[in-house]
Amino acid sequence: MAVDQQQAPQDRAPQPSRGDSQPQPDYPAPYGQPQPYAPAPYPGQPYPQQPLPQQPMPQEPPRHHVHHSYIWLGSIQAGAAMFFVVLVSGFSGFVGALADGETIGDDLPLLMLVIGAIVLGLVLIIGLVALFQWLSYKHLYYIIGPEEFNLYSGIFNKKRVHVPYQRVQSVDQRATLLQRLFGVCTVSIDTAGGAANKAVVVPYVTKAQAEWLRAELYNRKNALAAQAAVASGVAGATATGMAGAGDPIPQSVEAGIAAMAQGAATFAGNVPSPTAAGNVLDVGAEAWNQVGGVFAGPAQDTGRVTYEYGLTNKELFFAGLSNTTSVGLIFAGLVVGVLQIVGFIFDVMGDAADGAVESALVFADSQASAYLIGAVSAGVIVLVLVLWVLSAVGSCIGYGGFKARRRNNRIEVEYGLLQHTFQGIDIDRVQSVVVKQSFIRRLLGYCELSLGKIDAGVSEDSSSQKNTLANQGIVIHPFVKMNRVPEILAGLVPEFADLPREAKPVAKVALRRALIRRGIIQGGGFWLAVVATLCLAGLTWMGATGTAELLELDSDDLFLLSIGWNVVIVCGYGLAAILLVVDLVGAVLWARESSFAYNHRFMQVSNGGLSRETVSFPRQKIQFGCTKSNPLQRRAGTDTLLATTAAGSGGTTTTLIDASHADAMAWLDWLKPGGNQ
Repeated sequence: MAVDQQQAPQDRAPQPSRGDSQPQPDYPAPYGQPQPYAPAPYPGQPYPQQPLPQQPMPQEPPRHHVHHSYIWLGSIQAGAAMFFVVLVSGFSGFVGALADGETIGDDLPLLMLVIGAIVLGLVLIIGLVALFQWLSYKHLYYIIGPEEFNLYSGIFNKKRVHVPYQRVQSVDQRATLLQRLFGVCTVSIDTAGGAANKAVVVPYVTKAQAEWLRAELYNRKNALAAQAAVASGVAGATATGMAGAGDPIPQSVEAGIAAMAQGAATFAGNVPSPTAAGNVLDVGAEAWNQVGGVFAGPAQDTGRVTYEYGLTNKELFFAGLSNTTSVGLIFAGLVVGVLQIVGFIFDVMGDAADGAVESALVFADSQASAYLIGAVSAGVIVLVLVLWVLSAVGSCIGYGGFKARRRNNRIEVEYGLLQHTFQGIDIDRVQSVVVKQSFIRRLLGYCELSLGKIDAGVSEDSSSQKNTLANQGIVIHPFVKMNRVPEILAGLVPEFADLPREAKPVAKVALRRALIRRGIIQGGGFWLAVVATLCLAGLTWMGATGTAELLELDSDDLFLLSIGWNVVIVCGYGLAAILLVVDLVGAVLWARESSFAYNHRFMQVSNGGLSRETVSFPRQKIQFGCTKSNPLQRRAGTDTLLATTAAGSGGTTTTLIDASHADAMAWLDWLKPGGNQ
């Protein structure tokens, strides 16, 4: 991908986009399809006389403008944001004036004048925004050239972005709720460029135009790949591997594309799609897709689906209950609840301690105090549960209409009931398969299944409405049983079917090292106990040296301070003990379940514990591999393995600590070209 700062060509009139008012927009036929030709005459008949062909004049490919909603939807969003800001500021000023005792009747003419000035200012600002959007719209278009995709933008500073078709990794799209109502979306074209890569964003195109653009880019990419294979003399191997050993070698670009698509479909079509009943939100998602929006346009044919699945009601709901946001919300709610209860106790005891310490003790032991603390605790628990359920419902809406499918040699995932997201990637761009199990999902026997891909760093346009659509991988199933993972991989990603089976565990000495590392060096419980011990020592020192007398604290204040410090220290020691047990259990589980494996095609690394993650990646996707060891590891005879792939925005390094030295050396030999074949 390259970016040129130059003047865009202006010799052609802008062509209408797919979302304009034309009833039948005339898109060119998908690239690679055969064109109609004149039939040959019957035997014995002379060929018709054809005029000598004239030398065709080179023509520039047509321009494709974005949809005109780019002008007015952008203006509406900017106007709504400014109106909200003015409304909030005006309301706060109005409430403040009423609090100061001012009346409206005395300053009504001035108030009306101020409101009129604000409305006029908003109209002028929105008009300027609309003018800027219109000028940007006139200079924002794309051209699909013979070998590359070109995006033109800029009013004063002209920008032209070149995207060679061979560099296209994924073509994603996203639509907000407002965009879905009008049938438009934002398209993001990711290329393989690592951390410095920038996503090419085409905003406000119709749904039909986005589907056509995605199919066109993939078709041209596959055509150029097949053409390069034929020219280099390796087309036979490619065709044999994809379409079967007995198939003839294609002799044209179109035939090569068809052979690759048929071979991928045959490869993935051996596994039938699951016949799940779906979930209750699938009905709403289907209704959204059928309606499409005001300017959506007709559906486009993007290829045959060979494998597809969705989410059941159980999977959808438990995916929301067990996600990271919900669990974090529960933890935060519990912490806030405990702090509220502790604060309430101190307030009660402080009020009771106005007379004497004995009255505080009597009230603390009274039945009314127990009732109040129980009521506060019950309210906190109910609030946490309500927030948990609401978070789960929001997650269900976010995953509503989830579908994962295999279409030819591409993997596609779409989800979102209100805000729709579509992600697609070629199978050759998949860097890894990741199986993640959080603590809760591990107890239930479920996991999250995702694919690692190269992500774009930042967007070419930094405006809020053109954000990059890159994510940390593609989630192909958010909540699936572990025993279903092989079935899904066989249907969706059959290229990862030959995973290694004989795992090499970490060294036996790794258990002792893990207990020290996780229980002491990295252990939160151990260091919390250290902090609690220091606080206890400080409190004892204050009592022994008479610091309370220097601070001029009376007996009641000293009593409350002592109670508070003791509560904090006891809670600290209790929490430290719990965290220490959790750290030690996690260390034991990590030493028992962590391992790595490899064969002639793949490598697999598993890191266990309370949560577990297993990463599988092809050997050819490993960008860099090495081992390292500190003095303690060398004394124990262990090494740390590091394998880096291009997944993520800057690459992802998979690490395994404390593998035996012999296994680490064998793995380094395997990394060499032709090693351990």
